[in-house]
Amino acid sequence: MSEINVTPLVDVMLVLLIIFMVTAPMMVQGLDVALPQVTAQPLDSREEQLMVTVRKDSQIFINDFEVSLDELEGKLAKIIQGRASPELYLKADREVPYGLVAQVMGRIKDAGVDKLGMVTEPAVSEKAAAAAKPKRK
Repeated sequence: MSEINVTPLVDVMLVLLIIFMVTAPMMVQGLDVALPQVTAQPLDSREEQLMVTVRKDSQIFINDFEVSLDELEGKLAKIIQGRASPELYLKADREVPYGLVAQVMGRIKDAGVDKLGMVTEPAVSEKAAAAAKPKRK
């Protein structure tokens, strides 16, 4: 009587599952920014969008490349030259001073950007916030 022993196959699959579960969070890329929370619907995006990020330590990035405030207008002007409708998204940490965000927005407008969108996080409802809090016993 010949039967297939499935136990080694299950063992190997469980080991692979654990390996993927451990390594998947390490593969996340991007910049850490604490976004303000608002109630708005997410936008549909079919193509890669141009993103300007302002971190809480006042570092400014165009997509993943760091630029200074003085260089921002010139670099953006060169980037949007070939685009049909220049649109850009601004992502600023909630701890960034309003004055810096206003300066960045002014430089973006001076570079010739017609449409400027602000990236935010969805607001957490009171029910969801209460459910997320750990309950004490």
